[in-house]
Amino acid sequence: MVTTALEEELLALAGSVPDPELPVITLAELGVLRGVHVRGIGKVDVELTPTYTGCPAIEAMTADIKQVLRERGMAEISVRTVLSPAWSTDDISAEGRRKLAEFGIAPPRPHSTGGPIPLTLSVRCPLCGSTDTELLSRFSSTACKALRRCVTCQEPFDHFKEL
Repeated sequence: MVTTALEEELLALAGSVPDPELPVITLAELGVLRGVHVRGIGKVDVELTPTYTGCPAIEAMTADIKQVLRERGMAEISVRTVLSPAWSTDDISAEGRRKLAEFGIAPPRPHSTGGPIPLTLSVRCPLCGSTDTELLSRFSSTACKALRRCVTCQEPFDHFKEL
């Protein structure tokens, strides 16, 4: 599919919207923004894939995307939820993973690295780097994250679960 310069610009604008639950990363870095298609003068369709079906943040994402595209002059904006292909934590960009770790959230381990499969299932503490961590709760501030504690530095932290 051929994209126009305007579609690329609008994709960058929509992609720059911060995630409402993790404002340290953008929708592009999270990998939930699937496409932007111009349908005419001032008309645009946006494709968005939630991190999981029923994600409550999808409404806030939609409103924020519409706001930034309206500011760019788009009058008719349709945001469509796309469930296939399903979102995966592999969709998080390297920059998004870096920002999560910098923010104190252990990023998910990539599934499709193309290299050897890691033999460890440990989660690295984003605060001290230790892999000696334990699960405190399968759910944290959002359903996408688990609450863990580092045995080394004793600090609790969120871990973005692999999906």
